[in-house]
This record gives sequence, C-alpha cells and structure tokens, in this order.
Amino acid sequence: MVVVRDRERTLGEILATRGDFVGAGTAVDWQEAMRRAIRRGDQLLRRLGLAGSGDGEVGGLTAAERDFPTFVPLEFLGRMRPGDPDDPLLLQVVPRAIETEPQPGFVGDPVGDTAARISPGLLQKYEGRALVIATGVCGVHCRYCFRRQYDYHDTFSESTSANGSHSSPGGTIDEAAMVRRLRQDRSIDEVILSGGDPLTLGDPRLDRLLAAIESVPHVRRLRVHSRMPIVIPQRVTESLIQRLQVSRLATWMVVHCNHAQEIDAAVTTALARMVDAGIPVLNQAVLLAGVNDSAAALESLCRELVDRRVQPYYLHQLDRISGAAHFEVPVSRGLELIEQLRGRLPGYAVPVYVSEVAGAASKLPN
Repeated sequence: MVVVRDRERTLGEILATRGDFVGAGTAVDWQEAMRRAIRRGDQLLRRLGLAGSGDGEVGGLTAAERDFPTFVPLEFLGRMRPGDPDDPLLLQVVPRAIETEPQPGFVGDPVGDTAARISPGLLQKYEGRALVIATGVCGVHCRYCFRRQYDYHDTFSESTSANGSHSSPGGTIDEAAMVRRLRQDRSIDEVILSGGDPLTLGDPRLDRLLAAIESVPHVRRLRVHSRMPIVIPQRVTESLIQRLQVSRLATWMVVHCNHAQEIDAAVTTALARMVDAGIPVLNQAVLLAGVNDSAAALESLCRELVDRRVQPYYLHQLDRISGAAHFEVPVSRGLELIEQLRGRLPGYAVPVYVSEVAGAASKLPN
C-alpha cells in the first residue's frame, strides 16, 4: 500500500521509481490501453491506497456503477496522487453513492440531444453544423458526462463495446444514411465528430467515416471532439495524423482537459504532434466542484494549455445530467473565476464561459 507521505507525487511518478509502472510510459498501443483499463470503483480505490478509507462512499459504489460503469485507463490513473481522496482526477471518475440520489432539475437529457436528432446518430442543434454520434464508446467514463444516459441503442446495433459496457454499444453510425441526410441540407458546411469518443474507433473504421463525410461536397470543415489525446495519448498515432492531414476538410481537434494535472509528458507529445502537423487544437473544460473551481486551478490549466499551443476554448457550466449534481458550481462563482482569470492571463488564454441550453440556437455565454 502507498503511504500518505507520497501524496504530493502522482502514482505514475512513484511506481516509475520502483520500476513497476504500467501507465503512460509503457510501450502499449492505445487499443491495449483500452483493454487493460480499470472497470471497478473498488479496484480504482485500492490502486490508490484508498480502499477501506472509511470515507462512507465505498458501500455505494455498486449501485452507482449499475447506472454508469467505471472505466479508467491506467494512463489516467498514473497521474493521480495516491492516498488523496480529493485528487482532482480521481474525483472526475470515481463512482459515488450520491449519484443515485435524485436531485431536482437534474434530468436524463439536459442538452436536448433527443429533440435534435435528424436521423439515427446525427444531431443538428445549430445553423450550418451537424453532429455525428460516431460511437458509444469512450476512453474514460467521466461521472459528470452529459451523455451518461444517452440511448445509443437507437443509433447502433447491439454489441459489446470496447470498454465492456452494454449500455454503450460498440457499433458505429450507418454512413450511407448519414451521407443521404447531410446531402439534403446544403447549409451544413461543418460536421462535428462526437460520441462516445470518435477516436476510440480503429483506423479503418475511422477512415471510412471520414471518407463518407468528405464525399458530401458542401461540407468544408471537420471538428473532432475527443478526450483520447488526454486520457490515452498514444491514440495520436502517425497514421491518425496522416489521415487528418490528407483530408480535403479543414480539420480542427477539440480536446477535453479539466485540470493541469492531466497533462503529462505523453499528453504534451500527443498535443505537439497535432499542432506540428498543422491541426489547430482547442480545449473544452467543464467547471467542476472540487476539481477546478478555483482561480488558481483554472489559471494553471490555461497556462499549461497555451504553453503547449492549445487554446482554451470553452469553460462549460455543468450540464444538469442526473447523477452529477455534486459537481455543480453556481454560475455566480463561475463568473467570479472568469473575472479573476482576465486579471491574470492574456486574453487568448481565457476561455469563454458558456452554458448549453436545450433548444437554444447556440451555446450561451454566462
């Protein structure tokens, strides 16, 4: 068991000095990283020396995981501080009993995904843009995920996903049906790949999906929204970079990083690969209680991002998904934090603080 005096060091740093680290520094491909990920909350806590800590949460893990399974890559685990129940990375992924308690105003589809469906797996909320639910599989299960209750079975055939969850089918969208629908609306000039996480698709499957989108003449831009470059950075392979470079579409990558501690050497390398290849990289973060709801935490995150040539893009107010109420930060506090950031950072390093409201014509600035 890791002792508390190591709390200021991450698990990866500790195990690396002992020669038994199997995290980001290990030469495994991204698919193997998916297979070896942690799938139980109690296992996650034991790896951090927290099992039996008496925090009152362990007894509720099973019920929370029935609604939304645990899935944590060892690469992400390796950046957590052992012995620290308040580690900002751990808090994002550890299931808690409070998730099963109903909270007023927190619902199953807070952003109106269902109403925005224009065909299976294809959503349109905003003028000129369509969003593809490319897969139901993610590289990590964030407990605040606004699609944790999304019905992927309406989009994909029943199958077991790469992360072993039947609630997130491993199938992918019908490209022919998607192309037909996109061709019907010539106002759509940008397609957003989302999910799940589109970069959990293997290269051949991803290539077919990109080729289908590229076949629609009036689509000019592709935006890929992915947490994989952060949680499993080895997914940013040379073959992926080359495929994005040869696309006729102007391609933008939007990653999701909430805390500076998520950025290690492997993530830095992955981000640099994309930027050096001419792919602009933006970051979206979610304002989360206990994780990044301080000016110091947000300032550190933004500085780490811009030092790596990644622009802080959005800071999202929490989407009010059932099970995530304990993450909510009042908008008034968010506004205070943004104001403090403006006094500490150059303008390009300050994200836009937004909320997504079901039925609205755009993200709404707070």
